[in-house]
Order: sequence, then C-alpha cells, then structure tokens
Amino acid sequence: MNNKYLAKFLNIVEKGGNALPHPATLFGIFALLVVFLSGFLNLFDIQAIHPRTKDIIEPVNLMSRDGLARILKEMVTNFTSFAPLGTVLVAMLGIGIAESSGFIATALRLLVTSAPKRLLTFVIVFTAILSNTASEVGYVLLVPLGAIIFLAVGRHPLAGLAAAFAGVSGGYSANLLLGTIDPLLAGLSEEAAQIIEPEYLVNPAANFYFMFVSTFFIAAVGTWVTEKIVIPRLGIYDGDEKPEELRDLTGDEKRGLKFALVAGAALTAIILWGVLPENGFLRGENGDLLRSPFLMGIVALIFIAAAVLGIAYGIGAKTYKNDADVMKGMGKAMETLGIYIVLTFFASQFVAYFKWTNIGLIFAIESAGFISSLNLGAIPLMIIFIILVGTLNLFMGSASAKWAILAPAFIPMFMILGYSPELVQNTYRIGDSVTNIISPMMSYFALIVAFFQRYDSKAGIGTIVATMLPYTFFFFLVWVAILVAWLLLGWPVGPDSGLYYP
Repeated sequence: MNNKYLAKFLNIVEKGGNALPHPATLFGIFALLVVFLSGFLNLFDIQAIHPRTKDIIEPVNLMSRDGLARILKEMVTNFTSFAPLGTVLVAMLGIGIAESSGFIATALRLLVTSAPKRLLTFVIVFTAILSNTASEVGYVLLVPLGAIIFLAVGRHPLAGLAAAFAGVSGGYSANLLLGTIDPLLAGLSEEAAQIIEPEYLVNPAANFYFMFVSTFFIAAVGTWVTEKIVIPRLGIYDGDEKPEELRDLTGDEKRGLKFALVAGAALTAIILWGVLPENGFLRGENGDLLRSPFLMGIVALIFIAAAVLGIAYGIGAKTYKNDADVMKGMGKAMETLGIYIVLTFFASQFVAYFKWTNIGLIFAIESAGFISSLNLGAIPLMIIFIILVGTLNLFMGSASAKWAILAPAFIPMFMILGYSPELVQNTYRIGDSVTNIISPMMSYFALIVAFFQRYDSKAGIGTIVATMLPYTFFFFLVWVAILVAWLLLGWPVGPDSGLYYP
C-alpha cells in the first residue's frame, strides 16, 4: 500500500472538502437554490404523474407572492417542528447526565481492562462499537485508551488505536443498543418519506435488528484485520512512549457502578413488566408492540435510562453532591449542541422548501422511472447506493448533514421503486460508516491525527489512511454480504420495518 500516492489522493480530497462552506451555510445555500429553482421550473410545463394517486404533480413557485408569504409565516414552525431536533435534544439531556457523572467513562474502562489478554483486541473493537450509544464519547475516551492498553501489554500502540478507531467510527452503524444517531436519522427519514405518504412514520428502532446482528460480525472482522493485517504491518514499536499503568477502579467508582447496576436492574424489571404481558402498560391497543408506547417512546426511554444510571452512579461515586450537579451535566450536554442547532435551523428550511415545491417528488418519480427501466433489482441498487454514500462521505463527514440532503431525494425515489424508507436508511448507514475511518472530513479526524502523532511524530493523513484502509475494505465486503443475505431472506431491518413499500 503506497503511502505517497494515498496521501496525495487524500490531500486532494481534503483540499476539496475544506473549500466547501460550513454545512450550515451549505443548507442555507441549498434552501435558496430550491426557491430560485422553483421559480425557474414554473416557467416550463414540467409535471409528473404520482404513481399511487395518479395525480398530476407540478412544481410550486416559491418566488411568487404566496410563496414568499409562506416562507415568512412558517420559518419558525419549520424549525420547531423539524422531527430530528426534539429527539436529539431529549436524548442528549440523558446522555449528559450519564457522561458528566463519570458513569460512561468508568463503565468503558472496566469493560476493556477486565478482558482476558487473548480477547483484548475483540473487546476493544466491540466496546468501541457500543460506545456509539453515548454519541461521540468513544473518540475522546476509547481511541486513546486502546493505544494505552496495547502499549501496556507490550503490543504496538497504533494497532490498539486503530482497532478502537475502527470500532467507534467504522462500526458507527452497528450496536446492541439505540443511541442518539438513531432518532436523528429516523426523523430525517420520516420527513422525506412524508413527501410520498404524509402520514408515514419511521420509528427510531427502524434498523435495530440489522444493527444488532452487524455488531458481532463487525467486531469479529475488526479483530481479524487488526491481528492479521495491521499488527504485522506495524511491526514492533520502538518509539519513546513508555507503558502506562492501567489504573484500577477506585472504591468510589466501584460503589457507583454497584448503585448503577441496581438502578438499571430495577428499571429493566419495570420495562419488562410493561412489555412482556399482552396487556402490559407499555403495549399499544390490543397488545400491539409495534405501535406501542415502548417503541414509539424509545427516545424518552433513552433519556430515562441514561438519567437513572447516571444519577445512581453519581450518588454512589460521590460525583453528584446535589441536584444542581445533575442540571449542570444536562446543561453541559446542551452546550455541545450549539452548532447542531444552528445547522438544524437551515436544514429544516431546506427540507420544508424541498417538500413544498414538489421538486423532490418530481425528481423521485422521474428518477424512479429511469432506474426502474434498467431492471437492476434490489441487490445491485443497494450496493450502488452504498458506494455513492461512501464516496460522498469523503467530502462531507457529518452523517446527519449528508442524510438531510440525500433523504428527501432518495427515500421518495426508492419508495416509488417499492423499497421501504427503513431499508434505504439502513443502506445509507452502511455507506456512511465504512469510509468514516479514511475520511478527512470526519469531524474527529484531526483528533485522530494528534493521537497517531503521539506514538509516531511523522504520522500524517497518509499514515492513518494506510492503516485504516483494510478496515474499510473488509467492513464493506462483510456489510454488503449481510445486506444481501438479509434481502434474500426477506427479514425486516427493525421492528415494524419491512424491506418493501407497497
């Protein structure tokens, strides 16, 4: 693998990506373009036939008097009613409590340091995947910890760093639990699906079955790549860094985990009490689980679970002295979302204009007709979509920002072709994950460079990409194989989330 040419290619990608405006600015530009495009298309006799209702769809002109009035009157409600906004804010309030109390950091450290040496690599990758539940905490905690642990047991620290980075970033779309990204993407998918069917709902657990199974495959493949490709290539570490002693848990931390374990067990018992009986209080009408308070309220449950575990740990570990400490933790989590709220404002306007003007619907109908004429079938279509998303990820790192742009165009198009929004979202997540670890546009890439340079002062983008590229290649192969098997077996990708849209 030639670092020179690889670094040259990535430098081009980096320069191209850095030349783009901020994602929030991009959405503002896209919103204006939709307005101007609606006026331009209105001059021509452009129309499409809705495949289900057979209605004639024409572009709506937002450059008209009525269009301008609607833009002004609904700007605030576009923002406040934007589906992903509330879900992310609520979930992050709970995560903020769990993180500020120290529960997440302590639990991850315990999981990694207590693993047998022969299972160390697998545990690091597996734990890194699970860390995605708590947003991006894995990048700042588990990636450097992977290097420290490998160095402490006499292995090359960059191999441990690469294994953790592969799990946190490359395994971003696998997990045994739901995280903050799930309701965020589901909200965007729901907004896009409603272009075709106004009452369509996408639940946050839409991809859970696929994610759950993927976790074990991705952890195993990440372990194999680390042991068979990365470690032999890196060789023996001869740098200046000395092994650090892995600190055992303190008495307060152990007591905090015991408190959290008891609280978690009690909460689990209550949830099971509400879900398992056919007339459980967390089930829907006639015992329905798919449209139940349990699944429809999964964001609230993420908040409650994170808050309960965080508060219990904080009391036991004495990191929380009073209720003010809890509120500070929630406030700190909100501080990190400032730029996300700004981005959401512009994204919500773009999505609303796209829906109002019918441009997305017309594009979807015409594109679906063209693609349908190619007779490619589900498997080639999904593989092509994965490659497209993976390529775009090299230029635009944010999963939510990309999906906010792609969902309004591709979800309606695939729905017309007969594929469900949940399957399209699932496919998108594969493409977004596999190239995360080689994308300079990934928001934490600069931090990863700094971690690499701690153990190799000459490390640069080419070094990182050369190290991580095998993970990208094998994650892609394995995830495509899982998706193909899933399509052939006809399994739903999540609760109430079939593969096809009638």
